[in-house]
Amino acid sequence: MRINLVLELMDTPGQLVKALEPISSLGANLVTVIHKRDYKNEKGNVPVQLTIEGEHEDLKKVVNRFEELGFSIIEMDGVVKKEKITTIFFGHIVDQDLRDTMDRINALDGVVIVAFDIKLNGEEKSTALINIEADVGKKQAVFNRIAEIAEEKDLLVINEV
Repeated sequence: MRINLVLELMDTPGQLVKALEPISSLGANLVTVIHKRDYKNEKGNVPVQLTIEGEHEDLKKVVNRFEELGFSIIEMDGVVKKEKITTIFFGHIVDQDLRDTMDRINALDGVVIVAFDIKLNGEEKSTALINIEADVGKKQAVFNRIAEIAEEKDLLVINEV
C-alpha cells in the first residue's frame, strides 16, 4: 500500500532527517521525497511531499508518529487536512486583553494561531492581522468564536470570504 503526504516542516537543519527517521524504523519504505525549500509559509515552514509504502498498519504508525513529533500533515493522498484562515480585528485590541483573545481562539480543538501581526497607533484603535491554521471542517467554528470575541470586546472583525 502507498500513501502520499505533504508535511509542513521548520526550515532548520535536521528537520528533514527527523521527519524521515520514523519511516524505516516503523517498517515502511520511502518512495519519493520532494523538499520545497523555496515555498516558505508565514511561519517560515516549508512543505515536504513524501510517498511512502508498506503494510496498512505500518503506515498508520508512521502517520501517528509524525503527529507525535509535532509535524503538521497538511495533505494526505490528495485530501487537504489543514485550512489557512485569515481575519482582521480592528479596535482597542491590546486594551481588551490580547492574551485572552489568542487563548480563546487557540482553545478550539484542531485550531492554532500561526501569526498575529498588530499595528499600533498610539492611543487610537489598532489593527491585527491573524493567520490561523485549522483542521478541515473547523472554519465555521473559528468564525463563530471570532465573532463571539469581537462582539464581547467591541472589536470590528473582517473575515476572509
